[in-house]
Amino acid sequence: MKHSAWKKRRKPFPLETPGFLRLFFVGVGSAFSKKHNQTNLLVLKGRDHLLIDCGTKCPQALWELGLPVTAVQHLLITHSHADHIGGLEEVALRGRYFAKKKPDMIVTDEYKGILWDMSLKGGIAFGELVDGRPLVFDDVFEARAPEPHPVLQREAWRCRSGSIDLTLFRTKHIPDSAASWRDSFFSLGVVIDGRVLFTSDTRFDPELLIECDARFPLETIFHDCQFFTAGVHASLEELKDLPSGIKKKTYLTHYGDNWAAFQATIRKYGFAGLAHQNVCYDFPEPHRTD
Repeated sequence: MKHSAWKKRRKPFPLETPGFLRLFFVGVGSAFSKKHNQTNLLVLKGRDHLLIDCGTKCPQALWELGLPVTAVQHLLITHSHADHIGGLEEVALRGRYFAKKKPDMIVTDEYKGILWDMSLKGGIAFGELVDGRPLVFDDVFEARAPEPHPVLQREAWRCRSGSIDLTLFRTKHIPDSAASWRDSFFSLGVVIDGRVLFTSDTRFDPELLIECDARFPLETIFHDCQFFTAGVHASLEELKDLPSGIKKKTYLTHYGDNWAAFQATIRKYGFAGLAHQNVCYDFPEPHRTD
């Protein structure tokens, strides 16, 4: 993996690459971060792109990159906290009334109902009537359901966004009392092209990481991390007990504004480091020997 900072330029941030896989963090902050944007991730490969999560700050962050939200046409949402879905109302309304085009969203049938009925319906459904009824999910998004994929010892799915291969899996995020992913409210992590694991939000779940590392040829892991132990996110003190082989390829995301005080500890524990906002993480095509 190579990484380089994206400095503000006259041209918009390009939603394509010459062909290799690129991950670009629109933000790396926790839900309440004031120094960073929220942890939302652009995945790029050739002419294909995918935005993983769209929080309250995301439309502004994209605008600062020279991108209107309507430029992003492919979405994957991991769960329903505002720092991951708070920008979706703007995406939907601008798509319907300005761009006149529905973005597509990779979404399971179960989560499609949760996302609409529990979060988006109140702000979107009643803006107009279509044949006498309020708007529904399919009026503003083009839903694409992934296929069940029994690759892990938990509920998982597989799909593609253009040339980008995605394995989605359930995570253990909320509530804090949940004993496993089975007892948790719907939330997802994702393996991208079999090479990169992005946990999104999760509590400490070492079995997941060990299994994914065994099942996939993972080169890099981007893992949720907070700097205190409690609640619904994995903590640095919990993550330090992971196998050293996993830690050395793990970058920490979704962290608080006090991150600078923990950089030495992160190095001491053997992690690859912190993920950084507005940085391109590039994954050249693997070298072939045949």
